[in-house]
Amino acid sequence: MLIRTADQPGDLGWIVQAHGELYARELGWDASFERLVAGIVGELDPVRDAVWIAELDGQRVGCVSCMAGDDGDAVLRILLVHPDGRGHGIGGRLVDTCVEHARAQGFKRLRLWTTNWQEAARQVYLRRGFALVGEQPERRFGVDVVGETYHLDLSR
Repeated sequence: MLIRTADQPGDLGWIVQAHGELYARELGWDASFERLVAGIVGELDPVRDAVWIAELDGQRVGCVSCMAGDDGDAVLRILLVHPDGRGHGIGGRLVDTCVEHARAQGFKRLRLWTTNWQEAARQVYLRRGFALVGEQPERRFGVDVVGETYHLDLSR
């Protein structure tokens, strides 16, 4: 397995496509989720933000980004592990890469937003010390979800 920066042609497009296809197939989410991911990818600042791709046997199987939030926090976004990469610890390695980057950049806190539908990701976050700090029932992506906000104190 290889974790590398997302700097090759097709990487950003793959991130959007993989999110759209997988979440529609596995969770029944509509195209508004793919549009959200496309917007996040479009907002990436190559100077201040970082994006990684996980590869297994030369194929893209995962991604994550670390963005600088407007509030001074680092923000973990667009974590995904494709079914072809599951069971190899890729999600944990991607989150660890994001955490290490945020610490190295001097951020004091890393936050993320997810939904109650991402149980596997939630377990990855909790094992790394993220704490649930807020929950909000919402109608998003054509379904009812509970939005969850997590924080990780990076000063420890």
